[in-house]
Amino acid sequence: MTLVAGVDSSTQSCKVVIRDAETGALVRQGRAAHPDGTEVAPAAWWAALQEAIAQAGGFDDVAAVSVAAQQHGMVCLDESGRVVRDALLWNDTRSADAARDLVEELGGPERWAEAVGSVPVASFTVAKLRWLAVHEPEAARRTARVCLPHDWLTWRLGGGDGEPVTDRGDASGTGYFSPATGSYRTDLLKVAFGAVPGLPRVLGPREEAGELRAPGPPGASGPVRLAPGTGDNMAAALGVGAGPGDVVVSIGTSGTAFAVAERPSADPTGAVAGFADATGRFLPLVCTLNAARVLDAAARLLGVGPADLDRLALQAPPGAGGLVCVPYLEGERTPNLPEATGTLHGLTLATSTPAHLARAAVEGMLCHLADAFDALGLEPARVLLIGGGARSEAVRRIAPAVFGRPVVVPEPGEYVADGAARQAAWLVAGGDEPPVWDRAGSRSFEADAVPEIRARYAEARARYTGGRDTA
Repeated sequence: MTLVAGVDSSTQSCKVVIRDAETGALVRQGRAAHPDGTEVAPAAWWAALQEAIAQAGGFDDVAAVSVAAQQHGMVCLDESGRVVRDALLWNDTRSADAARDLVEELGGPERWAEAVGSVPVASFTVAKLRWLAVHEPEAARRTARVCLPHDWLTWRLGGGDGEPVTDRGDASGTGYFSPATGSYRTDLLKVAFGAVPGLPRVLGPREEAGELRAPGPPGASGPVRLAPGTGDNMAAALGVGAGPGDVVVSIGTSGTAFAVAERPSADPTGAVAGFADATGRFLPLVCTLNAARVLDAAARLLGVGPADLDRLALQAPPGAGGLVCVPYLEGERTPNLPEATGTLHGLTLATSTPAHLARAAVEGMLCHLADAFDALGLEPARVLLIGGGARSEAVRRIAPAVFGRPVVVPEPGEYVADGAARQAAWLVAGGDEPPVWDRAGSRSFEADAVPEIRARYAEARARYTGGRDTA
């Protein structure tokens, strides 16, 4: 049996999975926590990786390792490879003004979409570098090289010397890499930062990043190869086996809808981030702020737990009798309505029941996510539903009626770490496409489409937004 390792260095923790390279069967795993905050010393990621590797039984018997990590984070290194300052993470918003300034300086969002496929927001690395140049000029002057979290961890695993490397997927979230051309836009980096620091070399999907030199020497099975690694969303697409014709909808604290596409995207509204994926294709992505928390809020309001919320929602008729929830409970990113609040429409004596409210909350959240995948401009054959919200039986059964497509819920797993492991297996196996791993625990759900649900939602949303296009 040939073993491979996948790493997910996320905001909250580091997960390591060891899987059979041929079948994908899980052999062992480990996990360690990351510190809280939006500004973190990269050394904390390294310490957590060591702990997770130890919990997973080490890497001595694996053939290859791949690291996936949170996108966008800014890791600045000096001439000697030392970290200049704590890394700013994707969720650090101090760079929001810098992002707005950069969009204006280039001539508007259309110019950015044409250049790099996305319109910068606070999370993008390019905005964080502008913030650094303005607010910490001494740290900016000491910065000789800029990496992303997965780049830095892969570099450290390879011994921490030589040139760091990255991949198209993670590079596409920086704001200074063009997925369409496969090259850096150093002109934009210079506009943002005032200089062009060293950048990681961009590897192809099956290109080797080096060999494992830390922690410890390779085992008796031979050298441990390092795969290119990638960003977390790109690894998740690999982990669930998404391919062209699929849209992945992730229902977590926030929601995302992303798809494996054959052509690059460039949305001037900024709703769609035009990322690259980890296979040589592209990964257009839409992010929303409100997802699983909508279900949590409805359960609190009704004084029930998740299972009872499901039971209630499935008791009410499709469309909840005309009761519609527009679920902008914490403001919203897509559409860009940061001061928004949630609304209920169609409340009557007949719909004033716990079952109708539960159904409206589920349908409203799903309609909101359906708007997100509509913004991708694709016609998917099926929807892959992942994240904590996908555990809801009501969500699983109602989603096909809202999305108008079959819904597949993959077996529970560490999708990002699994995707990294699959990339490592691809490095070992070679070939034009990643190895196919059987996800025997996946469940499929189908239902007749009910277009009236989304039509009523669109009417309610239009009243809320004054009829503006919310894509």
